Amino acid sequence: MTVSVLTETGAGKLFDYAVPPELAARVKPGQRVRVPFGSRMVTGYIASVERGGGASKDAGDEVGVPAQLSLFGGVETPSLRPLATIEDEVPFFSPALLKLAFWMAQYFFAPLESVFRCILPAAVRNPGAKARVQLYVEAVQPPPPDAEAPTPKQAEVLAGIVRVGGGWLTALPKEFSCSEGVIRALEKKKLVTIEPLQRRRDPLARRKVLPTTPLPLTPEQAGALAQIREVLDTPGKRKPLLLFGVTGSGKTEVYLQAIAHILSRGGGAIVMVPEISLTPQTVQRFAGRFGSCVAVLHSALSDGERFDEWHRIRTGEAKVVVGPRSAVFAPVQRLGMIIVDEEHEPSYKQEDVPRYNGRDVAVVRAHLEGCAVVLGSATPCMETWHNVAVGKYAIAKMRSRVAGRPMPAVNVVDMRLETARTGHAQIFSGDLLEALKLRLERGQQSILFLNRRGYATSLTCPKCGYTAECGDCSVAYTYHRADDCLRCHICGAWKPVPARCPECGDPAFRYSGFGTQRVELALQKCFPGARILRMDADVTARKHSHDEILSVFRAGRADILIGTQMIAKGLDFPNVTLVGVLMADTSLNLPDFRAGERTYQLLAQVSGRAGRAELPGEVFIQTYAPGHPAVRAAAGDDGFEPFASQELAERAEGRYPPYEHLTCLTFKGRDEDKLRLTTARYAAELKAAAAPGIRVSDAVPCNLSKAKGYFRYQVILFAPSSRAILNVLQSVLARFPVQNDVSLSVDVDALNLG
Repeated sequence: MTVSVLTETGAGKLFDYAVPPELAARVKPGQRVRVPFGSRMVTGYIASVERGGGASKDAGDEVGVPAQLSLFGGVETPSLRPLATIEDEVPFFSPALLKLAFWMAQYFFAPLESVFRCILPAAVRNPGAKARVQLYVEAVQPPPPDAEAPTPKQAEVLAGIVRVGGGWLTALPKEFSCSEGVIRALEKKKLVTIEPLQRRRDPLARRKVLPTTPLPLTPEQAGALAQIREVLDTPGKRKPLLLFGVTGSGKTEVYLQAIAHILSRGGGAIVMVPEISLTPQTVQRFAGRFGSCVAVLHSALSDGERFDEWHRIRTGEAKVVVGPRSAVFAPVQRLGMIIVDEEHEPSYKQEDVPRYNGRDVAVVRAHLEGCAVVLGSATPCMETWHNVAVGKYAIAKMRSRVAGRPMPAVNVVDMRLETARTGHAQIFSGDLLEALKLRLERGQQSILFLNRRGYATSLTCPKCGYTAECGDCSVAYTYHRADDCLRCHICGAWKPVPARCPECGDPAFRYSGFGTQRVELALQKCFPGARILRMDADVTARKHSHDEILSVFRAGRADILIGTQMIAKGLDFPNVTLVGVLMADTSLNLPDFRAGERTYQLLAQVSGRAGRAELPGEVFIQTYAPGHPAVRAAAGDDGFEPFASQELAERAEGRYPPYEHLTCLTFKGRDEDKLRLTTARYAAELKAAAAPGIRVSDAVPCNLSKAKGYFRYQVILFAPSSRAILNVLQSVLARFPVQNDVSLSVDVDALNLG
């Protein structure tokens, strides 16, 4: 018997090992094992098991080594060395997760090892990671006949321990105002027991979660739930289902009741949200409904919290998992449904290897697990909408807000007229200032959205035109007034603000543009008594900071919330009646065929934060391009479908996704001349090797032509299938490997062409 093992240090290759007879009955795919590797012992994971005659048992139809694995270095088969030990009897990877890992490695052109690391959190992979064990105290009831009588103080503490049902030795002395010695004395008198028990590191411990019960559903909600339940109850292959509901239509309550149906049948569910800022609010809603069977997975957890949550999921103690894109890999037992909320969000796409899209991985995992997948959005991505149109996906529609509440009134403000009226660019239009003043007088809340952090977007010299730019990146420094420095938002470098222009010596520097810091200061001057919060990457780096800011706003202890895209979707604040979009043109100016789609989605989503309760909402969109189709569509009453129809027609004409697949090749190097020649050569070789139907662009500098000291060039390929593109790429790379002084990243189904 042999096993194929992916080691932690094996450069993405699989290595075959012989299984000693004493371990033969215990080996299973997905287990963590120890194997000899060179002169040392290393940790690895069993990818497949061969039980004689070359037949793959336990793997078999479930999972096996893919034929294309040579793409990632091949399967090594030296003279076989024996498997040393099995570290964990229960596999870390289910058969479906193993098969998903192989699919991801092939589809996203990624080393298999990187996929395994992505699926299995570092806190779990670490061989030294373990559960936290602490001493737990319980009263002996009834006391044994030979127990000694307690002193009055000991009797008081013992009565407290009986009343609360026991507790941790580290906490009880403080709770009962005694020393640890008093409790130890009770143990000696055989009145309490002190035993080591695992103590969960609970990421929800600091949150107050109120239990909730199912809400009455509107007819549209009930219809959508019925469609989802029909999918859940249909055995065999299931179509992904798009839950297409306007903002405020009650999609979350539909999710909750669908999950309740899954739990009643002994199954589990994964709920994916696009932003970590949405996780606290979503977790509270799900924990309020389902209690301790909810687990949370996201990057802000400590290693201990992540370790405990992952193992709660793996053992089946937690059946509902909430988190961003990495939650798609949660080892949920009897997985019945995956929900991808705000499925259109580009944050589901990982920028590092493996460059996977969490939404697409969710669809594939659901297929492998035989479970349902629900994609929810008020503004679906064009790929999902096209899949509905061609019948690959089913759809459930909710066109109205809960309780018949109206959609907010949307006003488009032409900032060209505001600039002409005042003689210079404005942060706030007069109409928006009046609307803010009115909300403050009424005691209502407002949200201002600007997808730019910092104080000013650049520092320029009006005399000679010099602009302070990062030397390692092709972007201007952003001025941050909070710490009075210039910062690069690409590499993180900073430097003090110069006293004079480095080029001409003139001291009259001018700050151009504005970010969230400047908006905050301007608001404080306009409304000195207003309570203002700011939420951007500069103030949310600390653990729990998202939760704290949103909790303050939700409790009504702030009047205005200023924020970047992390406040633009999914959040529900009943007292918010005004939303202002300060610079709607930011995403319109990007050289990307998705610019219109993303602008519409962003405007529609942020507008949807207003008027979600009894009070009506109003939105002001400030723009220098009021006639752009995306702006007009977001401000109109026609909704998403006419916009999507026009957008898809333009995509079809240009043969852009979703009508063809796109793969972006990014080449990086420190020598720009050599990089340009290398990229041009690969573009030429790819064009020569491309089969009919595959389009290959010329080699061009990226939109961000330099980042972190590296110049960047790209080649973009289009084809009816990603597999066709990767076959050509694999062929060219086999003949012309990339040299060490140039690096290549492959982004399949790329969302960012920068």
